[in-house]
Amino acid sequence: MALNWFKKKKDKQEDAASTEQKPDNVSETFNAEDDPQDEVLEQNNSKGSGNIETGMAAPPDPTEQDIAPDVPAKSGGVFKRLKSGLSKTRKLLSTDINELFAGNRKIDDELLENLEELLITSDIGVQTTGDLIESISKKSSEISGPEQLKAALKEKILELLNSAPPPDREITDKPHVIMVIGVNGVGKTTIIGKLASRAASSGKKVILVAADTFRAAAIEQLDIWSQKAGVDIIKHKEKSDPAAVAYDGIEAAVARGADMVLVDTAGRIHTKVNLMEELKKIKRTISKKLPGAPHEVLLILDATTGQNALSQAKLFNDAIDVTGIALTKLDGTAKGGIAVSISSNLEIPLKYIGVGEKIEDLQEFDPIEFVNALF
Repeated sequence: MALNWFKKKKDKQEDAASTEQKPDNVSETFNAEDDPQDEVLEQNNSKGSGNIETGMAAPPDPTEQDIAPDVPAKSGGVFKRLKSGLSKTRKLLSTDINELFAGNRKIDDELLENLEELLITSDIGVQTTGDLIESISKKSSEISGPEQLKAALKEKILELLNSAPPPDREITDKPHVIMVIGVNGVGKTTIIGKLASRAASSGKKVILVAADTFRAAAIEQLDIWSQKAGVDIIKHKEKSDPAAVAYDGIEAAVARGADMVLVDTAGRIHTKVNLMEELKKIKRTISKKLPGAPHEVLLILDATTGQNALSQAKLFNDAIDVTGIALTKLDGTAKGGIAVSISSNLEIPLKYIGVGEKIEDLQEFDPIEFVNALF
């Protein structure tokens, strides 16, 4: 049925050849600077010139509005931001489903094909959409209207979201080392800064490790986040060996009795073998210095790249054994169906979702709240 939809879509495009359509430029993901929203901060920083710079960071600036002294618990406001971030997908899965039943239509092959188009358009993916359509088809005799269809979809989507193993929320290792990976432009540095701020606000001693030594301004951006969060940072000069920075970071964390270490890494094009090998080297170096570490390998994915995020996750996982995923930029421009696709296709926990710029907009992934926000 998916092939029929793609054929129909192609025919429509050929019939409307004169209409301009803006293609998705997936390659931007690989060429964009990591965390472009932080570029304005570079003007206030200069590059470190020494081989190693350590020490306590300056206290956070109270005028910074995106860093809160406390991380709020789940609240109505947090859920409202999640719903706002998923507004584009909710229109597809709610308003458009209502329109499928216009004129008291019943579920038939044509309606299922139209539903299939909606699900694929919401970035749920062909394979996952096939599972959903099969499930709805089996229950078609019990479904007579849009609300029943939405309820059946919610039940099946929740089942798919829960198919990945839940993340281990209990942290017993000290220091607990999290290695953060992903391609350029997905928001690694911002996620690291927000995680550091949350941990520091709960009383944990955190150290950031600037192992992205290749991208211009990467060290400076992480340094600014360390100041915002009021945490330590370990950094070398630009172009240093990232594995050596990681080694020194773990050594400092052990010596200082840190609770958590967040290791930033250079953005990797997941199809470049030599770059992936460097990630493996960093991981091996961390493990040599602290057996059992890194305790987490957190992959950051950009929700706006759609199904390309899924292919990234598969290749990164094959290379370095990802333990968790953070899905960023679910701020209203992305289609949230990619979260369903990732959870149903990979046995990797979806740990965090980002629905905005503020620290509280980085949320722990809750499948039930996510499904409720979709409809």
